[in-house]
Amino acid sequence: MTEGKSIINANLTPLPDKVGVDGLEDKWRTVWDEDGTYKFRNTRDRKAVYSIDTPPPTVSGSLHVGHVFSYTHTDVIARYKRMRGYDVFYPMGWDDNGLPTERRVQNYYGVRVDVSLPYDPDFKPPFEGTDGKKIDAKDQVPISRKNFIELCERLTAQDEKLFEALWRKLGLSIDWSQTYHTIGQHPQRVAQKAFLRNLARGEAYQQDAPGLWDVTFQTAVAQAELESREYPGFYHKVAFRFEDGTPIYIETTRPELLAACTSLIANPNDERYKQYFGQYVYSPLFKVKVPILAHPAAEMDKGAGIAMCCTFGDVTDVEWWRDLKLPTRPIIQRNGRIVMDTPDWIEDPAGRARVPARSLPKPLARPRSPPARSSSTSCASPAIWTASRPRPSV
Repeated sequence: MTEGKSIINANLTPLPDKVGVDGLEDKWRTVWDEDGTYKFRNTRDRKAVYSIDTPPPTVSGSLHVGHVFSYTHTDVIARYKRMRGYDVFYPMGWDDNGLPTERRVQNYYGVRVDVSLPYDPDFKPPFEGTDGKKIDAKDQVPISRKNFIELCERLTAQDEKLFEALWRKLGLSIDWSQTYHTIGQHPQRVAQKAFLRNLARGEAYQQDAPGLWDVTFQTAVAQAELESREYPGFYHKVAFRFEDGTPIYIETTRPELLAACTSLIANPNDERYKQYFGQYVYSPLFKVKVPILAHPAAEMDKGAGIAMCCTFGDVTDVEWWRDLKLPTRPIIQRNGRIVMDTPDWIEDPAGRARVPARSLPKPLARPRSPPARSSSTSCASPAIWTASRPRPSV
């Protein structure tokens, strides 16, 4: 060392000819995993914990820029809370349950469920990926329920690895030790315990209520899984009659639901029908006595301005049924067909004889100008509103 000067010895590596980041992601991702940088410690008071309820993406679908955009928002909040000193609980789950997974497995392996078939421990699917092509039901190999579930678990496990690889590459600060699966045993047990706790608290009950039913897959579906489509239809002019035989006309696109009629509904501000509110009329063919009621959701400029409420034709019927406390009179079976047995609410002898579809007089009503008719579909198959009392599955 010379006077007034210091010497620093450093081992310098030569600069590369071209700067790159190859390998840096893998290197630091490994360091973060080994150090537990994003791990939830669970060693502090509840007030010091910031918990994120991560919405699990559906693994049967494809990730797109929208997923990246929305999960980046969540990740920014998670990092901010860590910097503020919180112990952040930030898991990642996979939604591998439900119809989307079922359809993907059908198309990927070329199979479908037949609950009447026995389990085959040596079963091998006819396909291993079909390049996204849809396989017609007639070409799908029927297999047992247990075989189908095994294929679901196999394919979702593959899909989840791809999803996780992309999230890791994106650099999301997720605690991957907290990964869960909606079809897994742990979430199932948690849900069952939650239902049992609801039952013990008196918060669980059974009730006949409307729900959406997929007539192809024979399962309940959520409204979020529906796609509404419009197609040509017809208004049918139908005459209900008062006790003295005076007619009052409604116009409907769903005459097949006449046997399920619970009431006639008009807008409370409609001067044409104010005088009839609270009175009763009889339905054609079946002679069921139904009230004329008022509800603000009735559209005065649609059809005749007065509609029949049937259980259930659409979501408006559900709203009227709930708000006006109407009776439940379902006539559509879970296979999408009208019941053949005579409902109890049809008491007139001539009306009871007309319930089987083969006995209905034709034509039922007079069609006029075609309106646009809405249809609900789920995974390219029709869905219906049906009323049922669910069985406990705890």
